[in-house]
Amino acid sequence: MSRIIDRRLNGKNKSAVNRQRFIKRFKDQIKTAVGKAIGKRNITDICNSEKIIIPKKDITEPRFSHGKGGSYTSIHAGNKEFTKNDHIKRPESQGGQGQGGDASNSDETGEDNFAFEISKDEFLDLFFEDLCLPNLIQKELKELETVRYARAGYTTEGVPTNINILRSMKTAKSRKLAITGSYREKIKELEKEIKKLEEENFEDSNIKEIVELKEEIVKIKTKMEKIPFIDKIDIRYNNKTAVKEPSSKAVMFCIMDVSGSMDEAKKDIAKRFFILLYLFLNRNYKKIELVFIRHHTSAKEVSEEEFFYSRETGGTVVSSALELMADIIDKRYPPSQWNIYGAQASDGDNWNNDSPKCNEILLNKIMPKVQYFSYVEIMPRHHQSLWEAYVGVKNVVSNFSMQNIKSPQQIYPVFRELFESK
Repeated sequence: MSRIIDRRLNGKNKSAVNRQRFIKRFKDQIKTAVGKAIGKRNITDICNSEKIIIPKKDITEPRFSHGKGGSYTSIHAGNKEFTKNDHIKRPESQGGQGQGGDASNSDETGEDNFAFEISKDEFLDLFFEDLCLPNLIQKELKELETVRYARAGYTTEGVPTNINILRSMKTAKSRKLAITGSYREKIKELEKEIKKLEEENFEDSNIKEIVELKEEIVKIKTKMEKIPFIDKIDIRYNNKTAVKEPSSKAVMFCIMDVSGSMDEAKKDIAKRFFILLYLFLNRNYKKIELVFIRHHTSAKEVSEEEFFYSRETGGTVVSSALELMADIIDKRYPPSQWNIYGAQASDGDNWNNDSPKCNEILLNKIMPKVQYFSYVEIMPRHHQSLWEAYVGVKNVVSNFSMQNIKSPQQIYPVFRELFESK
């Protein structure tokens, strides 16, 4: 059985194979270090590489060595003090007087710990490894076919940007060799005749014949030089073909409160949560549509840029956003064809009379149509009517979850809890 071993180097003459073997072997320790690093960085820095520290005790390997006591024979090269069969007194214990390394004020950055830097792709792979959209269903009806373009050899027609220079040069050389094959054979025959005539006694007839043969060779070479080095028929273009890949349709609704009660600190947490969610979705699923909805007293569907960066103020009517989501689902995303998800971020401040309406909309218009809906309440002084209304939804349906974020450091743990594989 044939085996293919990848011996390519991965920067600074380091083997990519050995690197992946190391990550696989000490995956638990690296994931623990990644988890600690996540809590210390901003979401905007999540795509950067990370230098992590692994305690030395976690990467030690068992080994055989001589224990204390016992008798054994050893050879000391260059010894001037002892002769054969002399007994050497065992050195006394130094009593802790030995030379040690510098101490550390933490258990992670000591001199004996192992530092290892992982790339941004490895960092994101480890962070998102056990996360997924809950209850993702492969719809049997009208599956979405994602089209990707794959290499499919070469073609004689195409646009200049797709010219494959190497393949075109090989084709041109092959054509020229094929056309000039008979000429080269003829030249070899003429050169043999010239050599034969030169070895014979020189006569006027021989000299004349040699001159004629050489002139014939010049004519043949002239014909060969007139053959174009590259012709239109030699040009080859990279050919790509569309390959259809079945993939489940999924749409993610992102709903954010931008009312006056949502100060900049709360909005910043909400933005970070949705940025992380957006990054997660785009990294793990090839085809997912995102719908961004902002609301205060009224709701509207906006672009991604407007969702994160536009400024609006006003009161809070959460039901307007839920009504808009239900309306968009009815018009554009029939549940028989789409996996529908929703994520909402708010500080929980809402008109008391509006919260029961939110409960009704969720139970009757949204939850029967979605696979999963998550609600994140940001930095509340105390839970208000919206939280109580959503608790009622959670007690009735199983595909609804809610969490509370009190500080930026809780964004990652809450995100992982909401989207952990189940």
